[in-house]
Amino acid sequence: MATPKYVFDTKHDRYPVAVHVFLVQQGKVLLMRRAGSGYGDGQLGLPAGHVDLGETPTACAVREVDEELGILLNPGDLQPSGTMFRNSQEPRVDIFFVARSWDGSPEIREANKCTELVWADPMNLPADTLDFVAVAWNDTRNGCRLREFGFTPVPA
Repeated sequence: MATPKYVFDTKHDRYPVAVHVFLVQQGKVLLMRRAGSGYGDGQLGLPAGHVDLGETPTACAVREVDEELGILLNPGDLQPSGTMFRNSQEPRVDIFFVARSWDGSPEIREANKCTELVWADPMNLPADTLDFVAVAWNDTRNGCRLREFGFTPVPA
């Protein structure tokens, strides 16, 4: 199937869209020590990646987890858990999923992007975890479906 040709209007800003996956096993979440990306290197983050043109967020989550960890997710087992409009190096849209089952054992597949895998208690994440991960987990637990993060609040 050919990728459709997209025509973008130029009146509106465009934001990168990324997915992040909480892989949950025995009450712990899998974190990856980031390396080589220029963002958050040395810190712990979730398996994640940018949604490619023509790709859905669910397909991106399945692809990224396979590429990064060598495990296979069933798309039907991915539970959407929240969306974050986050001010990082630029404003971006992050979509979060939770997966509690998969095929295979996680292992580092991209040593140039990840140096360590850590199973952590999501209620007590290591201090060097990217700041938005705890917020996203709390939103997941509490049913918050949209979070604006890292922006200066608008005065009331």
